[in-house]
Amino acid sequence: MKNKRLVMIPGPTPVVRSIQDEMGRETVAFGDPAFVKDYKALINDLKEMWETKGEVFVIAGTGTLAMEMAIANITKKGDSILVVSHGYFGDRFIDLCERKGLEVDVLQSEWGQTVPLQTIEKQLKSKIYAAMTVTHVDTSTGVAAPIEAIGEMMKKFDQTLYVVDGVCATGAEVERVDEMGIDVLLTGSQKAFGVAPGIAMVWAGPRALERRQSMDSIPEFYVDFEKWLPIMADPSKYFATPAVNLVWAMKESVRIMKEEGLENRYARHLKVARAMQKALEGLGFTILANPENRAVTLSNLIYPEGIDDGAFRSTLAEEGIIVAGGLGAYAGKMFRLGHMGNVDMHDMVAVLATIERALYKVGYPVKLGSSVGTFMESMLK
Repeated sequence: MKNKRLVMIPGPTPVVRSIQDEMGRETVAFGDPAFVKDYKALINDLKEMWETKGEVFVIAGTGTLAMEMAIANITKKGDSILVVSHGYFGDRFIDLCERKGLEVDVLQSEWGQTVPLQTIEKQLKSKIYAAMTVTHVDTSTGVAAPIEAIGEMMKKFDQTLYVVDGVCATGAEVERVDEMGIDVLLTGSQKAFGVAPGIAMVWAGPRALERRQSMDSIPEFYVDFEKWLPIMADPSKYFATPAVNLVWAMKESVRIMKEEGLENRYARHLKVARAMQKALEGLGFTILANPENRAVTLSNLIYPEGIDDGAFRSTLAEEGIIVAGGLGAYAGKMFRLGHMGNVDMHDMVAVLATIERALYKVGYPVKLGSSVGTFMESMLK
């Protein structure tokens, strides 16, 4: 008998039954009054929960589309932009911005570390930047950037808008748009929200909306704030077809978040992450990210000596757990384990027990039950 499969990559994350049920509803017209009401309620909740006096755009698309939407509306050809990168996904902004004709400067950290705040400030003083991008959590490295401290520092640079890529952070790591000085926050539905891929979300603070209004027309069409503002104000209007069933799924996800409480959700992710990381280190894995900047949404685990990546991950999959491989220089040297969204204690215990079984089957010495015990001790404190 085969074990049930649990997908524990850094997104898409497991989708709970109540959210699946919303995706499985009979689709209605996007102008259906009940759907319009639900769409507007979702927009209002997202604005309130992430605390902005600006706007949130909830549209059909991916996190990459949200990245493009963020940049398209606040920069123009010839502008300078600073990309602060902590890994592969931070680097994606480089190509995106160069294609728009922006002058791109890049600050890159060694994988597992963050760019020091002083280095960012020194670079911002060197010239005028229209915007700066920071990836809150880069899934290639498992690093979490200190976005609140960066936002505080950014108050010295009025002309530079602060863009935070929250794709693998929003809903798990603490983010408050206006309070943290974030001008644009972007994310997707498939990570900490625990919904299938297909919804892009972009929060635009007051300064970002003002920047867009000052630019007249932009070459982009689908991601133009000005095209979507009337629909966010009144979803009965039409610009492009919304992802009806995914909007319902997002509304259910937000209901779950509100029931748990966003601050409680942040605390839960932190506690689970640190307990998982301690348990996995106890098995002999090394975590790529430094302790002071480890994400709560995933762990990037470097293998102990003697473990073959392909054999381990294949065995793990046969045992029922799907994880992601390492990227860049760490391909074949580590695996990436997601622990975010609506996963619960049962899921985490099952994951650790399965990792132990896979280690045992590939011939690595492991004391069965040890990581589960470590995890439970941490969680029950």
